[in-house]
Amino acid sequence: MERYFIRISGSEMVFSAAHFITLADNQCEPLHGHDYQVAVEIGGSLGPQQYVADFTAVRAAVRAILAEMEHRVLLPDAHPAIRLAPQGERLEVTYGTHRWCFPREDCRVLAVSNTTAELLARYIGQRLLAALRAELREAPSFLRIELSESPGQAAVWQWTEPV
Repeated sequence: MERYFIRISGSEMVFSAAHFITLADNQCEPLHGHDYQVAVEIGGSLGPQQYVADFTAVRAAVRAILAEMEHRVLLPDAHPAIRLAPQGERLEVTYGTHRWCFPREDCRVLAVSNTTAELLARYIGQRLLAALRAELREAPSFLRIELSESPGQAAVWQWTEPV
């Protein structure tokens, strides 16, 4: 059986954002930022046009997802101990004794339980998978997202079509 894959990465597959993650023993990282780099691999059968997926369309879909997080404070919506409380044009965020107050427009609340690189990679991957199926009419059997926070430090999320 043959399998085909495409890989997309590069200087336009980046975004800069701030975050903090919670650690063991109710510890919390300080708020900090990264210049994240994203690489995408898509696998599947060749379609009628003899490609796995249209490079240009996939790149545009990924860039649209990343643009939503660009220059934002990334916050989890499903963390059991992080509280998000809108206060007019501000968003108050609390975790234990930690308290932050951000302009709401500068925040992006994501469907994750912690803003770790692993869960951010999954978030990007799930959003891309939905876009591939709905908007691009592509049906990949494999999707892999690599999210680098800094040189030599990356997380990977991989999805394979159930058999």
